Amino acid sequence: MSKIVKVIGREIIDSRGNPTVEAEVHLEGGFVGMAAAPSGASTGSREALELRDGDKSRFMGKGVLKAVGAVNGPIAQAILGKDAKDQAGIDKIMIDLDRYWKTNLTLVRTPILAVSLANAKAAAAAKGQPLFEHIAELNGTPGKYSMPVPMMNIINGGEHADNNVDIQEFMIQPVGAKSLKEAVRMGSEVFHNLAKVLKAKGMNTAVGDEGGYAPNLGSNAEALAVIAEAVKAAGYELGTDITLGDGPVRLLNSTKTVNTFWPAKGNKAFTSEEFTHFLEDLTKQYPIVSIEDGLDESDLDGFAYQTKVLGDKIQLVGDDLFVTNTKILKEGIDKASLTPS
Repeated sequence: MSKIVKVIGREIIDSRGNPTVEAEVHLEGGFVGMAAAPSGASTGSREALELRDGDKSRFMGKGVLKAVGAVNGPIAQAILGKDAKDQAGIDKIMIDLDRYWKTNLTLVRTPILAVSLANAKAAAAAKGQPLFEHIAELNGTPGKYSMPVPMMNIINGGEHADNNVDIQEFMIQPVGAKSLKEAVRMGSEVFHNLAKVLKAKGMNTAVGDEGGYAPNLGSNAEALAVIAEAVKAAGYELGTDITLGDGPVRLLNSTKTVNTFWPAKGNKAFTSEEFTHFLEDLTKQYPIVSIEDGLDESDLDGFAYQTKVLGDKIQLVGDDLFVTNTKILKEGIDKASLTPS
């Protein structure tokens, strides 16, 4: 019932209007899984390669017909007849193909990820399970579930907006919610109250790349201040009902361990240690519980220092730092003790 009988790839448009790969995996018994490969606006330099066609006459060179061809060709041929419930085995087949074909850039990340996700969904359907239960069993933790606390990006900066704010994501976490449904409602209420706060201050309420507001602000810290006002206006208590998280920072120079920060009185460059203490000061002023990519992705020494200063106070998350690469992940955990995202 879980044998793969058909694999289909196609080109679709993602939420940013760019092409990406969607895959279908069909099993015996009529079970089907479908998934699309995501893409980021501000990807790390060491992230897995996205295969784009480079044909300037289609989607400004961002088409993915080559990747779709990889799904319909070598990937499909390699996994047809395999057991979809053997997720690790399916993934290994595709990874081994990736190594073989990498000189031609035929596979790489997008087709493999789309097929892997689609396979997991198809296998879950064949077992009559929700996807989360199937994944828990694959992970060796059946029956151990907990609902996540959503992190909602409500002010955009950096590569996600055309404003003067360096920190890319200002997020809220409705930690006081008793259910996911309530958490989503709380986040929505804070988001709409934030629009009122910004309008009252004569600020722009246009949205950035990830749907958060993108006003010009007097400083990065002012973003936290207006969010605090919005939380209060929504009837919640900052630190009890709602906590905060910050995302990556726009860099002055990605080849040096120096970050740029846009304070109220012009640009200022910080060393890794200085910027860590700037973030530390923010955590003392506001209930920040999580910081993602607080330094340059190649600055492991800086991250080790940041972990020493902040690691026992808040969650430090590595995204561009780790880029889902197990070798980099092990090195980073050994040296900097960060949390992969």
